[in-house]
Amino acid sequence: MIRMMTSLCWIVSGFILAGCAAPAATRDVAPVPSYRGPYSRPLSDMPPANEAASKARVHTELGMEYLGIGRTKVALDEARIALDASSGYAPAHHLLGLIYMELEQNEQAGEAFRRALGSAPGDPDFNNSYGWFLCGRGRFAEAMSHFATAESNPYYCCKARPRINAGLCLLENNDPAGAETQFARALEADPSSSEALYQLAQAVYRRGNYRRAHDLLVQYHQRFDPSARSVWLGLRAARRLGEHHAETSYTEQLRGRFAGSPESALLMQGKYE
Repeated sequence: MIRMMTSLCWIVSGFILAGCAAPAATRDVAPVPSYRGPYSRPLSDMPPANEAASKARVHTELGMEYLGIGRTKVALDEARIALDASSGYAPAHHLLGLIYMELEQNEQAGEAFRRALGSAPGDPDFNNSYGWFLCGRGRFAEAMSHFATAESNPYYCCKARPRINAGLCLLENNDPAGAETQFARALEADPSSSEALYQLAQAVYRRGNYRRAHDLLVQYHQRFDPSARSVWLGLRAARRLGEHHAETSYTEQLRGRFAGSPESALLMQGKYE
C-alpha cells in the first residue's frame, strides 16, 4: 500500500510505486472537479471565527507539525484537544483524517475527511488529502476528481501538489502515460519542484522512453542533490541505453554515497527491474 509523508504544505508518496494489478479505471475518466464553486480561500489561510476556533487552530497546527515528524500519538492528542475546543473545526477533522490514514484506520480516516469536506467542500487541502486516501483504497476515479477540485481552487498556493499526487495515483493504477501528463503539469506549475521532475523521469522510464528518462535525470542532478532513488533510476536508464560510462558513475555513487540504501541492496542483488 502506498504510504504518505505529511507536512503543512506537502502530502505525497516518498518512494517509487510499483505496478498495480488493478484495472486502469481512470484512463477514460476526465479529472473533472467534484465541486464547482464558489471557491474560497483554504481554511488554513482564514482567520479564526472566534476564541474557540483560535484555540482549535493552535492545537491543529501543532498536531500537523507533530505528524510531520512522525509523532503520531502526540498529533492525535492535539487533534482531540482542538476538537474539544471547537467540535466543528474542520481543519482539526482534516488532521484526524491524516492521522487515521497514517495508522491505517480507514473507516475513521474516511469519516474524518468527509466531516472536514462537509464544512468546506472546495477546500484544496481537504480535497487533496481525501483524494490521496481514496487512491490508497483503489478508488481511482473518485480520487482524481478530488485532486482536480484541489487544483481548481484559484486561491491555492500549492498547485503542483495535487498534480503530483494525481500522477502517483495514476502510476498506482498502472497508467504511466496519464501520470506523465500530470507530472509535466506539476512541473509547469512549479518549475523548482524536484519531486515533480523526478516523478516525471520515473513515468517516462515506465513508458520505455529510456533516452528521455536519462536526459531528465541529468537535468535533475544538475539542479538538485542526488538521492539514492534518483541515482538508481539514472543507473537503470543508462544501463538500458548501453551508456556504460554513466552506468559506472551511477554505480560508484550508489555503492559509495548511498551504501546501505534499499537501492544499493537491489544493485547488489542485480534486481534492475
